[in-house]
Amino acid sequence: MNDKTNYTSQLLAQAVEAIGTLPGVGSRSALRLALFLLDQPQENVKHFTTAIDRLRNEVKHCRICNMLSDEDICPICQDHSRNAACICVVENIRDVMSIESTGRYHGLYHVLGGIISPINGVGPADLAIRELLDRIRSFSAEGKALEIIFALSGDVEGETTAFYLYRQIENCVSTEYKNLLKITTLARGLGFGADLEYADSLTLGRSIDYRQEFKPKM
Repeated sequence: MNDKTNYTSQLLAQAVEAIGTLPGVGSRSALRLALFLLDQPQENVKHFTTAIDRLRNEVKHCRICNMLSDEDICPICQDHSRNAACICVVENIRDVMSIESTGRYHGLYHVLGGIISPINGVGPADLAIRELLDRIRSFSAEGKALEIIFALSGDVEGETTAFYLYRQIENCVSTEYKNLLKITTLARGLGFGADLEYADSLTLGRSIDYRQEFKPKM
């Protein structure tokens, strides 16, 4: 796609190059999609480009859980029918969608925005850990019971992140409050190293139902 001389239209070449930057889209697929869009009615293409433009410029991150939202607070955090005393900690937004698709979890979430990965240059400061600790401190100050579920991948990086979170949580609450704080992790019906977004709904649902007390291994 770097050789634009193959195209009689530089505008087509630019469109193919732009579409080809999408993950999993090769040069041939990008050309096919560009030609498809070119054949569509103008109003269809305008609707498509407007939706993408609004997605990029108007979608926000929930100020409570870091999930995507059209408002400052997402619909999940606003839903008073959900169990506010249960916070499921996940790596990314796709994991929330995977868990929601099971219909088995009715608490709240906290999206870290990644996991600790020194090899990729991702440290604790790059994640929404401070915000999670603030939420826990809020429960602690009010003396309310709280469950934190670690729903992270079962690979080394996921386990490292869970261990780090566990230590940070232990250090941020009083000894008295620890009796009201429960830290659990998904049951390992999930394969070692498996990402939540690739788990089928039944397996993931059972992993939530049969979650276990988190026990640090490091």
